[in-house]
Amino acid sequence: MSKEHTDKLVIFQSKEIRRLWYEDEWYYSVVDIISALTESPTPRQYWGKLKEREFIQLQLSPIWVQLKLPAEDGKMRQTDCVNTKSALRLIQSIPSQKAEPFKRWLAQVGQDRLDEIENPELAQQRMKEIYEQKGYPKDWIDKRLRGIAIRQNLTDEWKERGIEGQKEFSILTAEISKATFGMTPTGYMKHKNIPEKSKANLRDHMDDLELIFNMLGERVTTEISKKEKPTTFEKNKKVAKRGGKVAGNARKATEKELGRSVVSKQNYLEQDKRKKLGDK
Repeated sequence: MSKEHTDKLVIFQSKEIRRLWYEDEWYYSVVDIISALTESPTPRQYWGKLKEREFIQLQLSPIWVQLKLPAEDGKMRQTDCVNTKSALRLIQSIPSQKAEPFKRWLAQVGQDRLDEIENPELAQQRMKEIYEQKGYPKDWIDKRLRGIAIRQNLTDEWKERGIEGQKEFSILTAEISKATFGMTPTGYMKHKNIPEKSKANLRDHMDDLELIFNMLGERVTTEISKKEKPTTFEKNKKVAKRGGKVAGNARKATEKELGRSVVSKQNYLEQDKRKKLGDK
């Protein structure tokens, strides 16, 4: 099977699920999901009845979009598709034993989220456990969690300055990153050879020093912003550059002492692969 073909398929319950990268996320064939989770010999008719009962009769907004996927005859045909969030919604509507584990998992996730609202410390503890399960060292985890807190303080400060949209956050973050590391987060992902479609978080692929300088740039940016209270987006960009420059200068001084670059090509995808091979 070619790389191009496997990139368009995912195996689930021993069934092939067609998928397509669309608007920065994966979309999956509804009929293929139904075929994998039910014993129906006619998944298209099953979906037609489910669609009518669960969405059309209740006058709910559709959770699917029509995208062209390869059909059995090899031709590209319009197919109802859902993203991950909508796929989970779809699974809740399927009365099947195969779907039941997912329904229980969703119920557990909901319970966990409610618990975390009551006790925010639980969220941090669960996050720490997830990183431990992935094989990250404990000292790295401590830095990563601290970095998350610093990032939250920064975004809170930006909101205080009237910055709300994710696009604006991304632009300001890119300014800090360019001043700190000499490249934007997108360029950094390419430098570390992290596939765009993996939806990976760049910070999860930074080593200790990279995390430290990343935190320094964001923390200094926060402190400057609190002191000067910039009133426009352009002024916030200048503050972000200045905060990143402080970290960038510290990075360059460190590199001079160490005789090597702090900016690493290492990524956790490679470490994870080695760990899995070692477990076999």
